[in-house]
Amino acid sequence: MDYTEKIDLHMHTVFSDGTDTPEEIIARVRESGIGLFSVTDHDGIKAASAIPPLLSEDGPAFITGVEFSCRDGEGKYHVLGYGYDPDALPIRKIVERGHRLRIKKVRARLELLRTNFGFSFPREDIEELLSQDNPGKPHIANLMVRLGYAASKEQAFADYLNRMKFNSEYVRPEDAIRGIAESGGIPVLAHPCYGDGDQLILGEDMDRRLRRLTEFGLKGVEGFYSGFTPRLCRETLSFAERYGLYVTAGSDYHGKNKMIAPGDTGPVNAADAPEGLRRFLADVKIING
Repeated sequence: MDYTEKIDLHMHTVFSDGTDTPEEIIARVRESGIGLFSVTDHDGIKAASAIPPLLSEDGPAFITGVEFSCRDGEGKYHVLGYGYDPDALPIRKIVERGHRLRIKKVRARLELLRTNFGFSFPREDIEELLSQDNPGKPHIANLMVRLGYAASKEQAFADYLNRMKFNSEYVRPEDAIRGIAESGGIPVLAHPCYGDGDQLILGEDMDRRLRRLTEFGLKGVEGFYSGFTPRLCRETLSFAERYGLYVTAGSDYHGKNKMIAPGDTGPVNAADAPEGLRRFLADVKIING
């Protein structure tokens, strides 16, 4: 089957910071006419085991996915992993480390909000927050809005949460790349033009970043993305061609937490599939119902 006209390989569920359950995201995928999808929850792989039993013979098809939040002395990266074995020990170790760091950062952010701004959080809300699979800034922002500490999630991010930096509290990109590859998966750099905050990575900076990450074993880039302009898409695809990398396409759908529709992979049509995308679809493990 040719999936190139109807794919979305970057989506999130309630297992991280999306609002759809596995059943709901499959329904959204079907409604959107998507034939192949992946769930790439942040630092979590529960969907990789939860979704395959829900698939049916009439589609859609599925690829196991994950998105690791990474940082090192050179910057911040989001590393996607596709087609891995969710029972493999290497990727499970990275997931466990990512989860521990997320819980540590949530506690630190709550404490900073309390000491710096006088925001107190009921114990039951804190316990519920910490019990989630992969809590993060969106969950805290929703809580702040509910308690009246911010008028909107956007204000919670801009005025409070984005001011708190934890530069050393991340999985390193080489560890994420290695864990994905050793679990039979394909490591891919998500939205490569975007760095930390509003940072744009282009030209020589992109070249330097990709040379470094490919030395670690990176195999692909997300060339089609909902947040890309035509220029950013073309620039990413040119680097993929230069380095012989796989290409993927994703929306970054989060349900009600972001105004992004399933299947929105940007202004440049992924149906005009470059060779790197076709190679990826030929080589990655696809699960059919």
